[in-house]
Amino acid sequence: MALGRNETPTETGKTVHPVDQVPSFGKLSVLGIQHVLAFYAGAVVVPLVIASGLGLDNETLIHLINADLFTCGIASIIQSAGLGPKIGVRLPLIQGVTFTAVSPLIAIGIAATPAGADPKTGLATMYGSIIAAGLATFFVAPFFAKLLRFFPPVVTGTLLTVMGITLISVSAGDIVSWGTYAAEGQDAGALTLRGLAYAFGTLVIIVAIQRIFKGFMSTISVLVGLVVMTAIAFALGDANFSDIGQSAWVGVTTPFFFGIPKFNIAAIISMLIVMAVTMVETTGDVFATGEVVGKRITPKHVANALRADGLSTLLGGVFNSFPYTCFAQNVGLVRLTRVKSRWVVTAAGIIMIILGILPKAGAVVASIPGPVIGGASLAMFANVAVVGIQTLSKVDMRDHRNAVIVSTSIGLAMLVTLKPDLASLMPSWLQIIFGSGVTIGALIAFILNLLFFHVGKQDGPDVAIVDGRPVDLDQVNAMDRETFVEAFKSMYDGDVWPVERAWEQRPFTDATELRKAFEDEVLGASADEQEALISAYVDIADLASNQDANEQAHADTAALALGEFNDAELKELQAASAAYREKFNRPLVVCVTNLADREQLIASAWKRVESSQTREARFALGEVIDIADERFNILVADANPIRTAWGRNFDQVD
Repeated sequence: MALGRNETPTETGKTVHPVDQVPSFGKLSVLGIQHVLAFYAGAVVVPLVIASGLGLDNETLIHLINADLFTCGIASIIQSAGLGPKIGVRLPLIQGVTFTAVSPLIAIGIAATPAGADPKTGLATMYGSIIAAGLATFFVAPFFAKLLRFFPPVVTGTLLTVMGITLISVSAGDIVSWGTYAAEGQDAGALTLRGLAYAFGTLVIIVAIQRIFKGFMSTISVLVGLVVMTAIAFALGDANFSDIGQSAWVGVTTPFFFGIPKFNIAAIISMLIVMAVTMVETTGDVFATGEVVGKRITPKHVANALRADGLSTLLGGVFNSFPYTCFAQNVGLVRLTRVKSRWVVTAAGIIMIILGILPKAGAVVASIPGPVIGGASLAMFANVAVVGIQTLSKVDMRDHRNAVIVSTSIGLAMLVTLKPDLASLMPSWLQIIFGSGVTIGALIAFILNLLFFHVGKQDGPDVAIVDGRPVDLDQVNAMDRETFVEAFKSMYDGDVWPVERAWEQRPFTDATELRKAFEDEVLGASADEQEALISAYVDIADLASNQDANEQAHADTAALALGEFNDAELKELQAASAAYREKFNRPLVVCVTNLADREQLIASAWKRVESSQTREARFALGEVIDIADERFNILVADANPIRTAWGRNFDQVD
């Protein structure tokens, strides 16, 4: 059995996806620390901002930070390792406090604190709303996951691109933090330049390690960048570790530390809105991670991730922390390091729990200069945007509806990011939307996708011919298995299992997703099924020598005019085919649209004879997929002859 490129064999002969592989203890520890360092700044900023907004004292702030780290660790373990069959997505996803909740939580805390009372008075109402929102998210998760058809690549790709771009502003804030918060008498400009030097130095180290080294060293490039630049900053007097000595050794948070939770209807509604937005963000992060690690995301994955969000948020309310969601910056780290194991995140969760109960350990991490963290996070956040761009590359931008969704969503997200003061001009109920570029970008992409593709009569193209009639996507989604197979069985020679399995992926949001469903089923099949599928096709040499071999196959290869081969060409092609069949025991299957002429066909055939067994198995399967793709294009063209003709004419205009 041939292994997929993302799988490795175990001692029992079974294959293990990279997500489920367990690195050695040493690698788990180092890679886990790297995730914690990448996550730490974003984790502590929420309690810092909330404590500042509510006017809490330093002792309370330290307790909030410890509680946050402690609960983040538990939440990350639940999400990555899983809890039972339905809680946790079991992907390398770090859980952190959602930034979306900051403004509403401050508003709840202030509103629940009587004039002149201790600022901590409002925390009980704040935590009551968090507990209620966590419970609601947990139970709503499976219903929200059923809305997955409303999150096609144009929505998720836009969301991920917006996440990456807008998060760069967080990196920028860290990089220029020294100049922004310069004390009286300090040269703000000089401090900013020093911060830029540390940030660029960190970035240069990360890029250099990625360029020079391979293997394990390249996977810890972010950690090395952080350690090296922090050491340089300390040597130059710009890193201060004095807080370590002042921190306690142990500090354990206890449930309901600030009193029994109070449940206020208005506060709960506010947090329910926050969690609705968070569910959209989590969905985007799950899709992004699926893209990075090579796993197809299903409604079940989304439901499991959202249940973990709900349970973690509930725990946040109990352990004096905040609402939780997946952290996009760590998705960027997974892509940057190419370490896909979810157990690395589980190790990071254990480290966070330790940091949460050992304030001295947390103080070490907190001593990393802000510009150094900013330089590292810049690389990671940009990688999140790259994942979004890759997702958008699968979207047909010739369809003006998709172009409008992407441009409008990114435009508004950037407007809010570049002009954050806009939120203060809005009514309180709108501030949650205009307070975050990710929030407004995600909502606009979701709403526009509904308007363009799901509301009212659609003008999208028909996608197939059934009984001589063109049918549109809604009709395809409504087909029973037998009708669906009849409509699309011509895409493959031999068995029709790819079509039968693709039917199970309904509903499809567009023709691109329908096409991808066929590809996914072929790529995800067992090696035996793939081999049987390839063997059902006619050998290219048989097509050249026998005009009656297969009507569909001759139609596929008409562009190369195989019947016009001269005797020498035919003899050479037959020799290559015979050598190929002797070595690989399968027909020489060729998608001729990938070739320019018959001479290139013969040269390609001999080159394939020289390939290894594993490489050629993948190549032959790719040829089958390309042939099916061409047949799908013909189905769509036959269903839309006028649209296709106009499209071809338009493409010819230069």
